[in-house]
Amino acid sequence: MSETGLTGCGVLITRPEHQSQELAAGVKAAGGTVFHFPAFDIIGRDMDEIRRKLTALPEPDIVVFVSRNAVAHGLAAVKEFNAKIAAVGPATRHAIESDGETVDIFPESGFDSEHLLTHAALQDVDGRNVMIVRGQSGRELLAETLRERGANVDYVCVYERTPYEPTPAELEHLESALGEGRIRFVTVMSVETLECLVQIMPSQALSLLRQSTLVAPGTRVLQTASELIPGIATVLAPGPQAPTMINTLIRLWQTG
Repeated sequence: MSETGLTGCGVLITRPEHQSQELAAGVKAAGGTVFHFPAFDIIGRDMDEIRRKLTALPEPDIVVFVSRNAVAHGLAAVKEFNAKIAAVGPATRHAIESDGETVDIFPESGFDSEHLLTHAALQDVDGRNVMIVRGQSGRELLAETLRERGANVDYVCVYERTPYEPTPAELEHLESALGEGRIRFVTVMSVETLECLVQIMPSQALSLLRQSTLVAPGTRVLQTASELIPGIATVLAPGPQAPTMINTLIRLWQTG
């Protein structure tokens, strides 16, 4: 990674700070300037409440974690099950394995529900109990497809995503940076992040955001951006990992 590849470039990071430390450190190491503006806060549900929910559900054959947040707030509650563990992507898999658990099912490539659903272990699931661990909302594709294949699917909500409430000073700083052209790129890692960002940004800041380029690792994010922020330039990153995102930013900055 170039130590000067992002010199003079400002990058707006929209994930909570504790979840974007590697990305922020990489931007700084490449000579860039980081602007933190989290679009949402993550609030974990009470563990006793989660366990009570689990006692009302059939014991799972497969437990699917859809994000690192799902792992952070739900893994401890489902460790007791003798179930195969599935992860939707590499970051989620890494979070599970860092806690000492084995991931049995994960995409060989890609990092979304579509890629996970191609795994051989999820083809013949007729009559099997599948537990999806996630936040209070999300895509229905995974559950719908598994149900079509005959599985019994239950959701376990282990955290809530609430829009961040920026202070007047934070909003003033953001508008100033955008208006002066100091933010060249904005990184958005999910549709939910983008929706929260649009919800909390004042109209003036949102208008100024169009002067930046939105970089995201998923086509769904880019499609949603074209709907919610018409006119903003968008670029697809090959993956959500911090080194991949940073290399994409460097390439864009150096090629203009």
